[in-house]
Amino acid sequence: MYKLATKHSFKWAMASVIALLLICQVVLTPVGAQMAPAEKVDLEMMKKIRAEGLERSQVMDTLSWLTDVNGHRLTGSPGMKAANEWAKKRMAEYGLVNANVEEWGKFGRGWSFDKVSIHVLEPTPYPVIGYPKAWTPGTNGPVVAEAIFPEINSEADFEKYKGKLKGAIVLASPLRPVLAQFKAPAVRFTDEELLRMANDQPEPRGGGNFTDEQRQQMLQAQRMATQKTAFFKSEGVAVVLDIDRVGDNVHGGTVFVQGGGPRDKDAPQSLPSVTLAIEHYGRIVRTLQKGVKVKMEIDVKAQFHDDDLMAYNTVAEIPGTDKKDEIVMLGGHLDSWHGGTGATDNASGCAVAIEAVRILKALGVQPRRTIRVALWSGEEQGLLGSRAYVAKHFGARQAAQGQPAAAGGGRPGGGGGGFGGPQGPLATKPDYDKFSVYFNLDNGTGKIRGVYLQGNEAARSVFRTWLAPFADLGASTITIRNTSGTDHLAFDAIGLPGFQFIQDEVEYDSRTHHSNMDVYERLQADDMKQAATIMAAFVYNAAMRDEKFPRKPAPGSQQAGR
Repeated sequence: MYKLATKHSFKWAMASVIALLLICQVVLTPVGAQMAPAEKVDLEMMKKIRAEGLERSQVMDTLSWLTDVNGHRLTGSPGMKAANEWAKKRMAEYGLVNANVEEWGKFGRGWSFDKVSIHVLEPTPYPVIGYPKAWTPGTNGPVVAEAIFPEINSEADFEKYKGKLKGAIVLASPLRPVLAQFKAPAVRFTDEELLRMANDQPEPRGGGNFTDEQRQQMLQAQRMATQKTAFFKSEGVAVVLDIDRVGDNVHGGTVFVQGGGPRDKDAPQSLPSVTLAIEHYGRIVRTLQKGVKVKMEIDVKAQFHDDDLMAYNTVAEIPGTDKKDEIVMLGGHLDSWHGGTGATDNASGCAVAIEAVRILKALGVQPRRTIRVALWSGEEQGLLGSRAYVAKHFGARQAAQGQPAAAGGGRPGGGGGGFGGPQGPLATKPDYDKFSVYFNLDNGTGKIRGVYLQGNEAARSVFRTWLAPFADLGASTITIRNTSGTDHLAFDAIGLPGFQFIQDEVEYDSRTHHSNMDVYERLQADDMKQAATIMAAFVYNAAMRDEKFPRKPAPGSQQAGR
């Protein structure tokens, strides 16, 4: 259990900076790395930021508003739009200017649900935990029907069930065991793990994380799932039930639920679809396998929102002074899935960004560069909001010769530093050269332990110096490693410095990621205070340094809009 340092321990921390730098050099610097000239840091300002961030924090109040009051924030939903407006208002109250909800493009129809009620009526009555899949329709009132478990593992199996599923409640997923949980679901990085990260070598780009065999298996599974859905619809199934993601990290007790229907309002509507808790799903299947009939009642009230098919980011600024045309950015994605309230994914990152600029405004900071906060939407569907923003303001890659314009589906995991999409020539906008750096937070509720360099070796000495005043808070690791899956990739993909912080996982992968457990109670208050404090310091340092933040070698580009 760690304890945050206060002003009473800051004097000790500052007296230890030189020693800590030496420790970082010896323990956390990869073999062969060269020390760069020391970065200038205003230690008196770091002291003030620590005091404001750790002793007068408002980050948990911000988090309660975003989660408890606004609720889930599925892109395009009323909750998302309410959160956009609330964040704009909150940052304006803190004194930021140009606070705006900025349209970034067409997303498709919104979706929300008001009610889900699931019960087994026979042979033994009991309630069932489950959540409807996003963008699937409601049941238009209660559905009372028998449950059927069709064991369809190949195309030949479809014939067995023709004419037998009309009006039924179908359990579509294969049964699987719940793994015993022999270790704690919440974890923090050990010293050994951080040391390995610090000594990592640069990773090759592209290639993804899967073997060819695994990709083929996933494609086959996707094809079978598509065939099942079409078959169920043609047979007149009333409701489709399934269980959540497969993986060694899934131990039961939690419902992981995402989407299941199209966002295009003109696309054929899918069937009502609900993801159940694996324990309840298993009980129903085992009962059916004994030849005992199971009657269920399911009532889902869901609605589509077609009044506005556009999507929006929330943006606000602290204006700069002598370098006001140059830009330092921070942020995270505001959208979430709908099973919980999106507390750790990613109200936490957004609240940290809002708190960071509150800290700077409370201290009366007048930055040299303009500081811009951006809270993204559409991240869960492929970094859509950040990609569109970067393309509009800074630049975008064109489709390579012979490459479809939508290559990669806009999802992380492809080329370009783990970022799917076009891989051709880069066309830049005028603000490309005025951009300095972007800092992102989207790894749950854990405290910051350091920074991923994203392959930018030139940033190492800068970050080493910036982290030194916070080493006593557990933040000292710098790794050349890339990290994927969130909005810093939109910047990195076009050669702009974009960084994600290393965070303790806590319960992110085991319990809260895209689940009904992603709620306020899973947030760690001290971690959030620490993260906001470090974010504020990083943004301040970037805004005040003499030069823009160093970049990786620039990709081939052509200027646009000049």
